[in-house]
Amino acid sequence: MNKETIMQPLKAIIVLILLACFAAGCASTVDELQYTTISQTNNFELRDYAPYIIAETEVEGTLEKAGNKAFRSLFNYISGGNRSQEKISMTSPVTQEASSEKIAMTAPVEQQQTAEGWMVSFMMPMSYTMDTLPIPDDPNVTLRQVPARRVACVQYSGTWSKKRYLRYLQELESWIEKNSFTALGKPVWARYNPPFTLWFLRRNEILIQVDSEDKKLEGAIVDVVDKAEIK
Repeated sequence: MNKETIMQPLKAIIVLILLACFAAGCASTVDELQYTTISQTNNFELRDYAPYIIAETEVEGTLEKAGNKAFRSLFNYISGGNRSQEKISMTSPVTQEASSEKIAMTAPVEQQQTAEGWMVSFMMPMSYTMDTLPIPDDPNVTLRQVPARRVACVQYSGTWSKKRYLRYLQELESWIEKNSFTALGKPVWARYNPPFTLWFLRRNEILIQVDSEDKKLEGAIVDVVDKAEIK
């Protein structure tokens, strides 16, 4: 075996390590939506979220492709594809010029199935309100306030495949049933990492809003037996 043959797999390993470090570094610079953990059992959590604002757009396509299809429109909005709202003192004449504003990226990127396809959304930084967020230039991008809610969550790593999504959705629904919670909404798929992140470093979640009555928390939280990983 010559030196070049030996070096090729070593170079590949080094590239993978550098990509992993780069991806982890990028992920750490993005603010995350904050929540309060009420209870936790392995990779299942019960969380309380305060109200927050999202920018969302609806697209057609499969679960795997919808996120990429919607990403450009949403990223254009936070990158300056918007009209800044600014108040101007009353003078004569009154003039106003629309300017663009860059908005910090916030994780996760959420995706929820609709009758027409998928609704994909970016979380807006908590420093903004519905009055201070700039209006999107793209009419297909809309802003919406999400009210405070309690959700059941399952967290997993790995690829963004429909197979894995359905596997963990089934586990979450089973956990909700075993703990006598009542599901109040459709499942939301949340992704915390950019597409170039290595699959085993990705943080993925499925969230389902549940009944927030405190009596549901009486007694121990029932666990669901872990299953083998599906690649």
